[in-house]
Amino acid sequence: MDNQDSRAKTSRNGTRYYVGGVEGAPVVAFIHGLGLNRMIWRRYLSRLGQRYRVLSYDLYGHGESLPPPRRPSVTSFSEQLIGLMDELGIEQCALVGFSLGGMINRRMAIDHPDRISALAILNSPHERGAEAQTLVEQRALDAAAGGPGATLDATIERWFTPEFREGHGDFVEQVRGWMLANVPVDYALCSEVLAFGVAELIRPQPPIEHATLVMTCEHDCGSTPAMSQAIAGEISGAQVIIVPQLRHMGLTENPSFFITAIFEFLETLPLT
Repeated sequence: MDNQDSRAKTSRNGTRYYVGGVEGAPVVAFIHGLGLNRMIWRRYLSRLGQRYRVLSYDLYGHGESLPPPRRPSVTSFSEQLIGLMDELGIEQCALVGFSLGGMINRRMAIDHPDRISALAILNSPHERGAEAQTLVEQRALDAAAGGPGATLDATIERWFTPEFREGHGDFVEQVRGWMLANVPVDYALCSEVLAFGVAELIRPQPPIEHATLVMTCEHDCGSTPAMSQAIAGEISGAQVIIVPQLRHMGLTENPSFFITAIFEFLETLPLT
């Protein structure tokens, strides 16, 4: 058990979380993606925790957090984090969200703009064409029918490059284990959030005005470079970085690149 795991706690709303880093420093919170858990951020917390106060947690229905208290939505996941921030006395934080997490942090910025200092949106979906939308809806239906294992092989292929799967089999198997540990009914409902929740984030009114970094990978077929450009196009002054060659889980294949980009972005901001 590493230090982050041994120091994890459970909030009043049933959220399993870890908080560490520099006491009194600006807070950076990390939101994982569908089927994963807070452990995906271990290296990020170790690095950014040298400069910031860092917070990671398991979404409802994931990892060690309780199941969703009601049918999940982007808003209910946003309220989960607001509840955790309130309990921990965090008035404001920067949000780093991956995939579904990048949808949640946009919802947070829309609904609670005063609680957010900056956004990093990583490999997160946006407006899909009709064909792509049909595909992601079908995956949600497959998850409802067969649980996370129903589409897991195809998911792993979409997420990791062949070279990484061959050279880092232990980690890929760990990710498989995380996915299969999800309760099927909860996973299916959360899959629906990923599939259908994007619509409420397109061209938000009022627009998001926070300092924003948008990143994705060249070969991410579900959170494409065009989607990242579209997200950034709706947020004044947003920066865009397209990571060459990698797929959806580029943040684990080349974490140093992502960590450096996030760190450099945060260092340009007057965070409090």
